[in-house]
Amino acid sequence: MIAERLDPSEVFVPCPEGRLRVLVAGAAGSPVLLLSGAGVDNAMLSWRHLIPVLAQHHRVYALDWPKQGGSRPWHGHAGVARMLQCITDTLDHFAVGRADLVGLSQGGALSLAYAIAEPGRVRSVVALAPAGILSFPPVVHQLLWLTAKLSPLVSWVSTMVYRHRTMVARLARHALFAGPVDDFDDIVDEVHAEVLANGARASDMQNDSIGFFTMNLDLRPRLHEIACPTLFIQGDRDIAVKAEHTIDAARRVPNARLEILPGNGHWSNRQSPELVNRLIDDFLANEPPANSP
Repeated sequence: MIAERLDPSEVFVPCPEGRLRVLVAGAAGSPVLLLSGAGVDNAMLSWRHLIPVLAQHHRVYALDWPKQGGSRPWHGHAGVARMLQCITDTLDHFAVGRADLVGLSQGGALSLAYAIAEPGRVRSVVALAPAGILSFPPVVHQLLWLTAKLSPLVSWVSTMVYRHRTMVARLARHALFAGPVDDFDDIVDEVHAEVLANGARASDMQNDSIGFFTMNLDLRPRLHEIACPTLFIQGDRDIAVKAEHTIDAARRVPNARLEILPGNGHWSNRQSPELVNRLIDDFLANEPPANSP
């Protein structure tokens, strides 16, 4: 009976553009919504190890973003506004008034953005290596903008490259992790299977987030508005979201807590799941009072 409560079940949330798959686990407790990253990520890829830990004391919901995982097909653009609405759609479907939000990378950015936009619906935020707090030097910025504008071509090339398992392993070893990973081969197999089934592409939100001169998505000027307990988790060897950016972001959120993980890369929740799970579980169990607005 306990195992049944901890193992997630699938629930589909109907939307005009398609349906959102949500993995649900846990029999009781305060609600926690898990928000994964972009690209070939999905709820089970990111939160495989965290779901059963939190499900012991919480009702856990893990969302597949539009065009990821089981949230396919999706007929329509999924930019920032629509992604934020997906959070509302999910909370409303399960009649959740307020939830703890735990987000990685793209999901971290959307967790922070939702705490700014809908403070009454967020109990706390855990942001792991969040996007939405970055800036890039000239030339690099323009190259990234061009990559976003050439998204169909880049997606095709990426899919062709990562159809080879050795290339997925190389990507994981050098871009996602910065040290040993106990289940590295399993992760590579999961990512490779996802590429073979659905291709490799950036999310609509990623492509929308960068303008020619500046970032279209930059949460830094509004981070001071976040009034709920907030925890940032950051690998010190992350090459996707540099630690300096997350340190700066944490300083902007009143009374935020920051955990820097030595020897960890971007996907710390898969590189060091026991450590990250403990940090998140303890934080949710011992949330300090919310900050005053």
